[in-house]
Amino acid sequence: MQKGFKTTGLAFLCLFLICGTASAKREKFGMDQRHAQVARLKVDTGAKKHRWKMVMPWSKGLLFYDMAVHFCDTVRLASGGRLTIKAFSAGELVPAMECFDAVAKGSFEAGHDWPGYWQGKDQAFTAFASVPYGLDGELYNIWLYERGGLEMMQNLYGRFGLFVLPGGQVGQEMGLASNKRAEKISDFKGLKVRTAGWYMDILNQLGASAVATPGGEIYLSLQTGVLDAAEFSSPAVNWPMGFDEVTRFAIQPGVHQPGCQFSLFFNKKAYDGLSDDLKWIIDTAAKETQLWSYSWINNLNADAIRRFKEKIEIVRMDDAAIVEFAKITHQYLEKQKAAHPFLKQVLDSQEAMKKDFADWRKSRAGLTPWPMEDVLKGKLYE
Repeated sequence: MQKGFKTTGLAFLCLFLICGTASAKREKFGMDQRHAQVARLKVDTGAKKHRWKMVMPWSKGLLFYDMAVHFCDTVRLASGGRLTIKAFSAGELVPAMECFDAVAKGSFEAGHDWPGYWQGKDQAFTAFASVPYGLDGELYNIWLYERGGLEMMQNLYGRFGLFVLPGGQVGQEMGLASNKRAEKISDFKGLKVRTAGWYMDILNQLGASAVATPGGEIYLSLQTGVLDAAEFSSPAVNWPMGFDEVTRFAIQPGVHQPGCQFSLFFNKKAYDGLSDDLKWIIDTAAKETQLWSYSWINNLNADAIRRFKEKIEIVRMDDAAIVEFAKITHQYLEKQKAAHPFLKQVLDSQEAMKKDFADWRKSRAGLTPWPMEDVLKGKLYE
């Protein structure tokens, strides 16, 4: 057995070497541009230390706060303590919705956000947060890192004296926690709904009565009937808020946010004052936070949705309603694009990403990783 194993191993090694050294018929497909960038960087391991403060719109009870802290911890460890960023929750140093301006003015060096909060400054911010029927978590990552999305994002934040990086992706959000069943498009007429951003306008066009109730007021509003339904975030974020105690249904899917993107932003002067290697550490820590947050929260979502199923009924909108929502969304976004040229550039870039990805999405269809016992029974597609 041992001799046979050695013979087989040697044969495999020879085959590997032959394949590995075989000349390609075409040029290398794709190139990592980072090596050339790194070669030009200067590494400064001097004793100078930087002590920064980070502000954000999150309370310590939200998982989004943990995402920001995760980034700060990674920066401190990777830099050997040369750059320490201390995270402060909403209200500790500035009110939640003032963190953007506070960092832009230089009162603090860093911030964490959901870009859609700054829609009033420029409609394009929402496109970097979540778009109804837009990019999911996978496509946001590809678009941001490989298709010029991050450069557009930095262009936008840069107008306000900020440098920005992706800082957390949590995937598709939960649909509506509701006391009224809503499957058909007609069911949404007159529905009193809590939401925010573009989805609020879209629901109102469908005949709903949508309002931007603050997160801390949603539970009581659902309990007292001020709201019929509400969306807030992912199952893992919604579960601690207790929506299942005051609603009967969860209306799925969360078409309003196929992917929910967060960002880390920095005062540009403070960022420019860092050495090249510290800037690279910030970039790497942000990417690590982007990867970790998606895995972390979606693992929690799997547990949270099971808990919701034990308390409330999961209701799925019918296909006709989902398509009608998409039609209204398309009309709404086209009007927004006509009024905001930079937003048009961003959304057109995202749509091009979806089109270019379509052939690969179709080719891999049917490989949804359901439990094997379900696959053997013929359950193939998501």
